[in-house]
Amino acid sequence: MQLAYQAPYDWAAMLGFLSARAISGLETVDGGVYSRSITVDAQQGWLSVSPGAGDWLEVTVNFPNPSALPEIERRLRDMFDLSVDPKRINRQLANDPLMASLVAARPGLRVPGTWDGLELAIRAVLGQQITVVAAIKLAGKLVAQYGTPLVTPHAGVTHVFPSAEVLAAADLATLGMPKSRGRTLSGVAQALLDDPQVFQPKASLKEGVARLVALPGIGDWTAQYIAMRQMREQDAFASGDIGLINALVALEGGPVSPRQLLARAEAWRPLRAYAAQHLWTSLSRVD
Repeated sequence: MQLAYQAPYDWAAMLGFLSARAISGLETVDGGVYSRSITVDAQQGWLSVSPGAGDWLEVTVNFPNPSALPEIERRLRDMFDLSVDPKRINRQLANDPLMASLVAARPGLRVPGTWDGLELAIRAVLGQQITVVAAIKLAGKLVAQYGTPLVTPHAGVTHVFPSAEVLAAADLATLGMPKSRGRTLSGVAQALLDDPQVFQPKASLKEGVARLVALPGIGDWTAQYIAMRQMREQDAFASGDIGLINALVALEGGPVSPRQLLARAEAWRPLRAYAAQHLWTSLSRVD
């Protein structure tokens, strides 16, 4: 497939974000190409994504059911944030002097989405109060132990992400985490079984976050992160995120508290998710 977008598109930043969070066994980034296993309606396959020669992404899909291709395309458009108009976003953010400089440096920056709501929720819970590297290591153990093996031509793509049924029944604390977090992970999976729409967009950001924080062990940071990357809420903003705080301190001086960050972010409404992505990206080298 060729998935079109409105230029510019910062593929280096997108790939850098995905590479830093790639789960062993589930996905790889190699030679500028992102590959992963996928599940749609309990059927399994794999795909690869790379930049096209024009304003599109080249996608190779291997999947047993061709009728799933529209759903696969929809998910990919969300995952790679292909439907937005970056020039509109940049114009709005550039009203703030700090964002104007960040937008000028990376005018094609997008907010990375996710393949699946459960997968992102599990990632977010695993990332509570630990580093990205530590969280990804735990996620790799989870995939290896509870995921289903899959044969692909991509070295490193060997399993599909565990199903909600498997995770809801598992004692995930055995992977090496606090028992409370293991229970939260299983509870998130059970919540999806109880309500298949739990990770789908709601009528508003407020409603979506309220539904998520009602789940045991899910706080505002986790809910906002899920809203940003899965529900595609353009104004989602995890004000307690240490990376966002560190970025603002580096750019404007500090110290900065979560409350001060939230107040500073008022200038970035209704596109705080894109502002957050610019702040995160300012901390890393992705060229």
